[in-house]
Amino acid sequence: MNSFFSQLKRVLAGNLEKKVQPKKQLPPARFKPKPKPKPQSIASEGKAEAVLDRAQKEAAEIKAVAESAAAMIRREAEALRESAVVQEAEMGRKRGALEERERILEQQKSVIEKKQAEIEQLRKGQVAKLEKIASLTREQAKEMILGQVEKSLAEEIAQKVQESEQEIKSQAEEKAKDILTEAMQRGVTDCVVEYTVSTLKLTDEEMKGRIIGREGRNIRAFERATGVEIELDESNDIYLSSFDPIRREVARRSLEKLIKDRRIRPSRIEEVVQKTREEVDQILTDQGRRLCRETGVFRLHPDLVNILGRYKFRFSYGQNMAVHTLEVVKIGVAIAIEVKANVNIVRLACLLHDIGKVVTEEEGTHVDLGVDLAKKYRLPEAVVACIAEHHEDKSFSSAESRIVWVADAISGARPGARYEPHGEYVKRMTEIETAATSYPEVQAAFAYQAGREVRILIKPEAVSDSQLSLLARKIKEKLEKEVAYVGQIKVTCIRETRVTETTRAK
Repeated sequence: MNSFFSQLKRVLAGNLEKKVQPKKQLPPARFKPKPKPKPQSIASEGKAEAVLDRAQKEAAEIKAVAESAAAMIRREAEALRESAVVQEAEMGRKRGALEERERILEQQKSVIEKKQAEIEQLRKGQVAKLEKIASLTREQAKEMILGQVEKSLAEEIAQKVQESEQEIKSQAEEKAKDILTEAMQRGVTDCVVEYTVSTLKLTDEEMKGRIIGREGRNIRAFERATGVEIELDESNDIYLSSFDPIRREVARRSLEKLIKDRRIRPSRIEEVVQKTREEVDQILTDQGRRLCRETGVFRLHPDLVNILGRYKFRFSYGQNMAVHTLEVVKIGVAIAIEVKANVNIVRLACLLHDIGKVVTEEEGTHVDLGVDLAKKYRLPEAVVACIAEHHEDKSFSSAESRIVWVADAISGARPGARYEPHGEYVKRMTEIETAATSYPEVQAAFAYQAGREVRILIKPEAVSDSQLSLLARKIKEKLEKEVAYVGQIKVTCIRETRVTETTRAK
């Protein structure tokens, strides 16, 4: 094929080389004479015949080259056709082999599934026979076997547990002590536990009559203006009752001014209450700014600063919210610095973690209210997550959330931080002792240190020394699941064997 094209090129190139020289053109004449016919000579006829012969020879050469190329192309096409037929036959053979293999595999699969069904049926029958012979259900037999295995491996398991605990403690205890000790040292604040009972002492009975007014109009006007209920008893004490600490504070300050002024009438009450409310609003703003300044949080929204000021008059379990928040911020920041966490996120989250407790305009848990408030003012998502997770209502999503939870627990669990009613205290201590004595191996349990420690006396004949560690772990896990407590509970199991002999009298 290539040779044909090369010959064709050579022939065409030879024809192009034989160019006829163009005739010289004469300048146009002014008057063109009429051309006369030229006579054909013998020389011109011979020349024409030579050109014709040469053209026929060239055409014959081109035809021969073309026929040769066509024959070559036909041979190549025939070879390709034969190759395609062979390949198609080979593909058909392979396709048939694959179909046969798939058919065999399907047959084998059906056989295997049938065998599996038969084996499962036999297994169920054997299990039923065994249960009937042993008079035990499958679950009972499983528990019996696991119990025997646990007893046989109790010493090894206890040894592994002790080794793991010692290894973990040796690596983490010292570092944790340093971090927490330093954090609590930095978080120490001047704190006087304050219990708010909005009570006013009157000097005489006449002032009580002035407060009540004719037919009780003064006391009704005061309650209507402040939103606080007034309770009077036989003594000269006045009790102000309201779920909102801000209202109660406004009422207390207003009543003090009215008692001092001694001009008590409905119009005067409304005037004094309005002025006092403005004063308290300014106090809240100043307190919020002060708290932000002490915690190192700046450029906070003014409305959030005003809400933070309510911490001054809010108490949780007898613990002042402003003091508690300041402690949490200091402890959390110290821990964040030590563990290389985001200090700014921890600082802001510690400041706002309990802000839902002072939101009285809406209903819901303080966690949900705090999350809604943080989203309303477009705080960072990391801060919102810390507020949502600081009571473990959700799983921790970051190290900063854990730090906020730890700092809050440290501030709330320290001795004297919170007030607890006697009934709740007794109930918690009883729950701890009941959970510990629920095991038959326990002889007695004694909770002390406000429920932060429990001593458990073990029956020595029921538990060996190797099984004692496992029993202590089981009691610890049960306390974590069933008892509500703050901080930690230290579980101490005591197994003591005594032998007594008495001599005979001489």
